[in-house]
Order: sequence, then C-alpha cells, then structure tokens
Amino acid sequence: MTSQELLTINALSQNRPTIHVKAGDVIFSPGDFGDQLYGIVSGTVEITWGSVLRETIGPGSCFGVGALVDGEHRRYGTATASTDCELLEMDRPEFLFAMQELPLFGLEMLHDLELRLQQLKQAVANG
Repeated sequence: MTSQELLTINALSQNRPTIHVKAGDVIFSPGDFGDQLYGIVSGTVEITWGSVLRETIGPGSCFGVGALVDGEHRRYGTATASTDCELLEMDRPEFLFAMQELPLFGLEMLHDLELRLQQLKQAVANG
C-alpha cells in the first residue's frame, strides 16, 4: 500500500458515510453473501483463508472485491478487524462509478492486490 492509495481511499470516503468496526469483530465469513467491497480508512484487518493463508492489511487497502466479480457473490475468506477500524463500503454501482471517475483508483487497487498476492505466494513457498 502506498501513501497515494491511502489518499485515494480518504478522498472517496469524504462525502460518504463510513462504518466503524471494533477490534475482533468479524466483517464477513466464508459463504456469506457479499455485495460490497471495503476500503480501509483507518485500522487493520486480518484476512484468512482456512488455517494456512493469512494477511493483515491497513489503511488504503481494499478487500472483498471478489464478491463483486463472483457470479454468486460469495465470500471465500474471513475478514476480522485486528484493531478498531473505519471502513468505506462500496457496492457494485459505487465501485464502477469510482473506477470511471477515478481511473487511478482501479490501478492502485490492482497494484495493491498484486503485491498482496506476491506476499501470499512467498508465504506459501516458504512454508
């Protein structure tokens, strides 16, 4: 995550309500229906897939986008607030609008997701 990604999430959250999640609260679980993604304005979130894969992400990162592109809108991982968090929620129309109005948002999200995927691959490779 770069400072530019944090600036973009903060800019997107300026005119929209955010949600506040307390440390330890589960945001979503595998199998849950998902029709929104989340941008982290403040705090950290742990994402887990089973007992093997786990990552902690912070301000500027987005998560849950998979449910917007999956035809059945199902969650595959568990997202838990590691600390108290302020999150920006975006449903599919809001996400598409943000992509249209702020193309840099899409590039930043892809960059962040690619870095996170690389880190997960390294974690798996290193056992």
